[in-house]
Amino acid sequence: MGLILGIDVGSTTTKIVGLEDGKVKSPMFITANDPITSLFGVFGKYIYDNKIELADIEHVMITGVGASRVTTPIYGLPTTKVDEFLADGLGARFTSGLDRLVVVSMGTGTTFVRVDGDSIKHLGGISLGGGTLQGLAHMMVGTGHINDIIELANDGDSKNVNLLIGDICSNDIEGLPMHVTASYFGKARTTQASREDVADGLIHMVLETIGCCAYMSQINGEGGISDFVLIGNMTRLPQCNKVFPTIGELYGIKFIIPEHAQYCTAIGAALAYNNK
Repeated sequence: MGLILGIDVGSTTTKIVGLEDGKVKSPMFITANDPITSLFGVFGKYIYDNKIELADIEHVMITGVGASRVTTPIYGLPTTKVDEFLADGLGARFTSGLDRLVVVSMGTGTTFVRVDGDSIKHLGGISLGGGTLQGLAHMMVGTGHINDIIELANDGDSKNVNLLIGDICSNDIEGLPMHVTASYFGKARTTQASREDVADGLIHMVLETIGCCAYMSQINGEGGISDFVLIGNMTRLPQCNKVFPTIGELYGIKFIIPEHAQYCTAIGAALAYNNK
């Protein structure tokens, strides 16, 4: 079997991976002003950097919101579109090594996909994610660039803007330890918070809300699932390593960030070729 390319076409950022002999090869991404430019840009860069000939490529599998804009085969190669939720499920299952999980795909917004063996089902989603973080940060701290937000947040403390259970209660409430957030930005009227504090508060608000909604997305499903696999660009936020274990401890579940978490959807698109 030749090289299978999986491409996740976003509105501006497109990710690509190769899949050969069951192994992920050279994941990369590129950002451009529109999906078609980013698609052909990342495709060209991928084959050039990896010294790949078009004849070496057996099939191109594309997914993502920008895939609908692609109406012809890419460079004449066999090209197939893949349902994004299927790609999320296949990619997360492959990279995590789990058969039962909920995929938490954190992009501009957030979607939840349940994987139970070969059954992959879209559970729903929320209109909150990286787009929310960048938009609010632009309005509240003067920058919507994710690296700037991370840098500010690293020098801030969300406790200076977010109201905690410990701020309003002298003892733990059953199921709600003192360190749990009671109200996002509940202290904003009474404290002099810095830009750094606000940035950290925004990140905590978005990540904690995603984590809680992920848990609730399957709470009434058949056979509860305790493993939640985080994928997408927001897994790059350093705060993920603090926020999600805390939520996991609260609900008795486990959040996992697998290898190549940013590229899971592209990996899943490539895997869909073998899964037909």
